[in-house]
Amino acid sequence: MKAVSGGSGIYHIGHARLVLPALLVLLVVGMLALTGPSAALSQASSGELSLYADAGTGGEGKSPGAASEGHDAVGAGHSAEPGSHDAEHESHGGEHGDHANLGARLPLWSTIPFVGILLSIALGPLLASHFWHKHFPKVSAFWALVFAIPFVIIFKSAGVHEILHIYLIDYFPFIILLWALFTASGGILLRGTPAGTPKVNLLILIIGTLLASWIGTTGASMLLIRPILRANEKRRTKIHIVIFFIFLVSNIGGSLTPLGDPPLFLGFLHHVPFFWTFNIFPHMAFVVIILLAAFYVCDTFLYRREQADLPPLGKPEPLRLEGTHNFLFLGGVLGGVLLSGFWKPGDVNILGIHVGLQSIARDVILILMGILSIVTTRKKTRRDNEFTWFPIVEVAYLFAGIFMTIIPALAILKAGAEGALAPLLAAVQTPAHYFWITGGLSSFLDNAPTYLTFFNSALGKFFTGMPEAEAVGHLIKDQAIYLKAISAGAVFMGANTYIGNAPNFMVRSIAEEAGVKMPSFFGYLIKFAIPILVPLFVLVTLVFFR
Repeated sequence: MKAVSGGSGIYHIGHARLVLPALLVLLVVGMLALTGPSAALSQASSGELSLYADAGTGGEGKSPGAASEGHDAVGAGHSAEPGSHDAEHESHGGEHGDHANLGARLPLWSTIPFVGILLSIALGPLLASHFWHKHFPKVSAFWALVFAIPFVIIFKSAGVHEILHIYLIDYFPFIILLWALFTASGGILLRGTPAGTPKVNLLILIIGTLLASWIGTTGASMLLIRPILRANEKRRTKIHIVIFFIFLVSNIGGSLTPLGDPPLFLGFLHHVPFFWTFNIFPHMAFVVIILLAAFYVCDTFLYRREQADLPPLGKPEPLRLEGTHNFLFLGGVLGGVLLSGFWKPGDVNILGIHVGLQSIARDVILILMGILSIVTTRKKTRRDNEFTWFPIVEVAYLFAGIFMTIIPALAILKAGAEGALAPLLAAVQTPAHYFWITGGLSSFLDNAPTYLTFFNSALGKFFTGMPEAEAVGHLIKDQAIYLKAISAGAVFMGANTYIGNAPNFMVRSIAEEAGVKMPSFFGYLIKFAIPILVPLFVLVTLVFFR
């Protein structure tokens, strides 16, 4: 039997071949047992699923359960034009019960693949690092198939429709935005070597925190992590610099716009206005000021302690930016996203899913900006910037699996009191609850899908059965503090672990390539996140969400 060793674990390929079929059989049998084979299949063929079989009918823009009323009715790519809702209500009127039924029928353990892929991301690099780095795309595909195959077998056309919906409306726009920001920012190189003094480091963190909301936490992180590492190349103690960089630039700094952090972009795709997120500026400012002050005190202490051992500063090389034309492409990304928020030309049917023309135009613009960046930026600039495609490829593979496996979690949450998570939803009552449950799960489940999960939960809790665009409007008008809590929790607490937000992965990888001995997954959590961030988030709760 062939074995692949990795880290502290041994992975037996022969045994692994048996795992997928066994899990598929168990999930199919379990779903049939819980839904009832005749009920599930006959209802699917005669009622619920027939809504999706005919392309061109009024129901084709609807998505069962996982997006339920949350993803659908108008969906992220649906037309939200005034006057279109009445027609939609007429054509979809009797369907909301069917959509809720999917989430009500799915058992809680149908989320096992979702938990499995997230635990794989958390523990794979720690327990079997060699295997993980070589085979993580297969691991992601494995968990996606463990869910998708029985889901399609049981729910047939509705299952296929739901999978297409989450990829066309959520995953592809999400990954295109990350790719465009990553590509354009990777073409901007800061040449020169500023001395890594506390004041210089503080200035870089401030600049990165401010940029993060406009070029994305991914863009700001990729733009500034290498300059700050080069500036501190001669220093012995620099782990804390990368840690605070992750806290501020890779996470909390992205709080103000949908461009800043993936969760907020998903909110924008689901009808949260582009500039609404400025409502959490006081929360962000509170956290950022405290963290910057703590960093400056810490960095000053460590710098003075080792200053005598540092080599004398030579003649500084003048600082200059190369590839500055890429800022135009970053502006183009911003323009494309803004365009899709304000221009509503209608929608088109793609495989039974209504996708807004504005969404297609946005994605085309973003792809064009990335291509122009690649074509117009000198290869030497990217090479000197140590630019590689691996970080974005890793994120694309892993999130493809995450978005597939999150479908049952969204469906169950959207089912509200009828779903398997009814006790949890009943316990989550106050804004503080939403802040901590969204943030706590964002620390380990990645903050983008977690935001989407509790965003849908809030819509289901307060506005069950209402089309998404209408429900979001009411949420903002009548229960805005809940959306603030969900948004702040997802963005802020993504900093708690390496898997909380996509840039965390990338920054850690680049720092390790530069020779910084970064803490392990649990070392980061126990030594830095818990003692620094958790008390700060308690203060945020007391000040803003009591």
